[in-house]
Amino acid sequence: MSGVRGLIKLEVIRALRNRKFLFFSVIYPSALFLLIAGSADSTTKVDDTGLTLPTFFMVSMASFGALTAVLMGNSEQIAKERASGWVRQLRLTTLPGRGYVFAKTASAAVISLPSIVVVFVVAAAVKDVRLDAWQWFALTGAIWAGSLVFAALGVAIGYMASGDAVRPITMIVYFGLSMLGGLWMPTTTFPDWLQDIAKWLPTHAYAALGQAIEQSRAPHAKDLAILAVSFVLFAGGAAWLYRKDTLKA
Repeated sequence: MSGVRGLIKLEVIRALRNRKFLFFSVIYPSALFLLIAGSADSTTKVDDTGLTLPTFFMVSMASFGALTAVLMGNSEQIAKERASGWVRQLRLTTLPGRGYVFAKTASAAVISLPSIVVVFVVAAAVKDVRLDAWQWFALTGAIWAGSLVFAALGVAIGYMASGDAVRPITMIVYFGLSMLGGLWMPTTTFPDWLQDIAKWLPTHAYAALGQAIEQSRAPHAKDLAILAVSFVLFAGGAAWLYRKDTLKA
């Protein structure tokens, strides 16, 4: 257990020292929020949600920031560690395979927290978004916990691809999930057939958690089920790919 904690601490410190990573995971989502919602008034509502544009996009960009931190950081870092032999060295220690996967997932989730908080601060300070205290805490907890789904996906991609292939694969998954899941624009603007697809994506369910809290209602069971099933599939895939990589080494 101490080995897992040590690896989590190492991963967090290494990520915080990476200025490029911090820019894209912490500053970039807030800048996008200002770009998208900066000129929006505080009265126009997003279709069928009852939420104003700034309130709606605050959750979307906080979710996008967490997604950036856990998905982009995990996949490329793991691929680099495999290529450099770092993962092979870890296998010579007492750290179990499941401990490595858990440490990668947990450390990525820890790093996602600043991206969420910064978007909230910018939305409250610049666009005057106001919620009850319990809603702020619930939003932070829900978006942070939901990021574990995509942290597991990042680990899986890191073991599925290597070398030059990992970045394009990660970018396709990253932008595909972000755009089709409705993090950049409401899915109500999509054609009907695309809306039907979007409703089954984990990013759509992820953003829906925060929107439910802003609307002071319980999240839909379907969204919770999609996130739970996605986490099981991604985490299971990451564990299987790790074992496969171990046998290959």
